[in-house]
Amino acid sequence: MPFEYRPVPARVAEPADVDAVVGILTAAFFDDPVWGPIFPDRTLRAEQAAAMWRLYVTSALRYPWMFVTEGLEAMALWIPPGGTELTDAETAGLDDFLTEVAGPQVSSDIVRICDQLEEAHPDEPHFYLTLLATHPDHRGRGLGMGLVATVLNQVDALGAPAYLESTNPANLPRYERAGFVPRERITTDAGPVVTTMWRPAR
Repeated sequence: MPFEYRPVPARVAEPADVDAVVGILTAAFFDDPVWGPIFPDRTLRAEQAAAMWRLYVTSALRYPWMFVTEGLEAMALWIPPGGTELTDAETAGLDDFLTEVAGPQVSSDIVRICDQLEEAHPDEPHFYLTLLATHPDHRGRGLGMGLVATVLNQVDALGAPAYLESTNPANLPRYERAGFVPRERITTDAGPVVTTMWRPAR
């Protein structure tokens, strides 16, 4: 089944891209249904969220599966089969790190969501699209889903399935058009629903 999205030129992110990638994520997820209100103080949200995104982005550099568009308008972070979002040491220190960044309540809420998402992960090896974001200044140009299409071409060439979690219901039709099928609905403690989606190997 052909993609409904046109692949866009992309490259693997490098350490020099970290600031730009963190900026994309901070702006794109500022009002996300899940990752926005998890930082309840809007005056501190950007600073606190940026610290969290930076942890995940820098950790992901150990895999060659974080992609950016040529002009750094959009990013897509994939974790390869058998990989993890954070190292064991980073996972062990996540609660303390987030407590320092945003306080114990925010840390507890984030860790709980992370645990819920981890529990829902499929056992079958897969490529995991953990973060996809387009900077708000560049939305509406097809860059985000074009970036997904670019990487899915590589995933398909490897004969592997793909998995993601959508925190925004508005994105579900986009992912479905890329071949993902809703799998499970996870209600977070705060109320917003995360939809997990699976794309079989092709």
